Amino acid sequence: MRLNKYIGESGHCSRREADALIEAGRVTLNGAPAVLGMQVGEGDEVRVDGQPIGPARKLERPVYIALNKPVGITCTTDRRIAGNIVDFVGHDERIFMIGRLDKDSEGLILLTNDGDIVNEVLRAAHGHEKEYLVYVDGLVTDEFVKRMAGGVQLDDALTQPCKVRKVGAQRIDIVLTQGLNRQIRRMCEALGHKVLGLKRTRIMHIELGELARGQWRDLTEQEVAGLAPPPERRVKWQPGVARTSPATVALEPAGASTTARGGSKRREPPRSR
Repeated sequence: MRLNKYIGESGHCSRREADALIEAGRVTLNGAPAVLGMQVGEGDEVRVDGQPIGPARKLERPVYIALNKPVGITCTTDRRIAGNIVDFVGHDERIFMIGRLDKDSEGLILLTNDGDIVNEVLRAAHGHEKEYLVYVDGLVTDEFVKRMAGGVQLDDALTQPCKVRKVGAQRIDIVLTQGLNRQIRRMCEALGHKVLGLKRTRIMHIELGELARGQWRDLTEQEVAGLAPPPERRVKWQPGVARTSPATVALEPAGASTTARGGSKRREPPRSR
């Protein structure tokens, strides 16, 4: 079994995060520094940051949750980093993110303990849609919308065509099927606008809806089924109710804290409870 898959299936983190740990020199195989692509065989010892990692496990308690991430929370499973998303959620299972959302962005992010789901969703070739509400520092013109939708030349890539519509004097709704680093911010900057607020409102078929900032909820059985690989590995899941993270803190509302569709109604930050 490939080393990154072994770490992912142990429940420590996703395969993508495992690759990052290996590249950072934080993983050893049988006492020696690990490199990408290594295979793990029976009897091999894998350690991350000096701690042994167990073999692949069966998910007896699958976890699939949607979080409305506030600005200021960092999408990392490294609990040494203040404000990390794992401590913010405070789940009693070891969970990791499906994708990421910038520290200075807010909105929908999915978390799970199912590494196979993570890889299924993150495969770029699948072209999964992600929708965002964006608040910029100047007036949104028809030309700006047209150029954003047609593809923008960045330093390292030409962005793919995407769906963009104006929803306010300084706001756009944008749907991406690409996942470049800080893509929306860089696209806007290339066209002369600075992003003042960015909120993700949808991932594939899963909507942020009325989930308050700082709260999370279990995905419904139907939502999980839409994420999952073939039926033979889907797990029966009983959804729960929305919860507030025990680590919820008072954060300033972002400039784009508006309804996902209406574009102008401002929402007050939720009260911790």
